[in-house]
Amino acid sequence: GVHDEGDLQRCAGARGAPRPPPHRPLRPVRHVGSGQHPGERSPAHLSGLLKDIVTMGLTTQVKVLACETIAAPADVAQALRLAPGAPVQKALRLRSTREGPLSLITTYVPQALACFGRRELARKPILILLEESGVRIGGATQSIGARLADAASAPPLGVDVGSALLAVTRLIHDQRGRPVQWLHGLYRPDRYQVQMELSRVGKVDAKVWVSKA
Repeated sequence: GVHDEGDLQRCAGARGAPRPPPHRPLRPVRHVGSGQHPGERSPAHLSGLLKDIVTMGLTTQVKVLACETIAAPADVAQALRLAPGAPVQKALRLRSTREGPLSLITTYVPQALACFGRRELARKPILILLEESGVRIGGATQSIGARLADAASAPPLGVDVGSALLAVTRLIHDQRGRPVQWLHGLYRPDRYQVQMELSRVGKVDAKVWVSKA
């Protein structure tokens, strides 16, 4: 696999020793949701969509529905460039605004990098937890589609079975191009929007918008 002994050492250090200092000065987030901490900030080197994603994580409420270590299914192993059956942390979280449920998020992180558990996931976005473990986030690839709410996703999102949802798949990689997180998200389209600005030379700037009461 692409995750070496250094990852395990960083995890050990993150659990029992002081964490490495931030890579760059951090900028405060203006609005902090219930259950989050005003002192938490988005890493300054993140910009555009990634920064908006972290900011959304800091300004919404989160409930961790499940967190466990599993053997990576074939599609997860392929996305994260791991051997089939390699251990990964699977987490299921429900994010909400003051209006109500916003998104149902399933994430997979290589166990060698998952230096956090249910308690930490309830307090901070995964991208910040990965950075605190020594991972330098480099970028992401993302696809957005549509899906109908089923019997598993409809109740936590507060919608009827068969309701239309935005389906997001996002692969996060570090600055070396190594995959560090694979995410599947289901979002209520009445409370979540992705806005993109396109230019003639191909530059793309994307922003995430979340409705607030």
